[in-house]
Amino acid sequence: MKRPANLTELIDLVHEAVYEVDELRACLEHDDEEASIYTPYLDSLDGMLRELHESMTSGKYEGVGKGEDQAFMPLFKKHERDIPFRELLRTINATHREGYEA
Repeated sequence: MKRPANLTELIDLVHEAVYEVDELRACLEHDDEEASIYTPYLDSLDGMLRELHESMTSGKYEGVGKGEDQAFMPLFKKHERDIPFRELLRTINATHREGYEA
């Protein structure tokens, strides 16, 4: 997945990740067996993504290209195999860490 070229595109990616969490949560309402795979991380990831989105849309986001991982990365690394939208999260983090696509 290509990194976004500007903040607006990055906000869209974070919004998409929030949507993916909501969709996953909706699917789990009907499947208790699958829920056990996702519940260890879903609430925490949801909160971190919503906080990130809020910081971006409110102007509090400190920007990209500072070489640091997003706050959700330790959780991501622990549960990466179980996250259906992992490429989206990787792209968000890579943009935050390395900067926008030129």
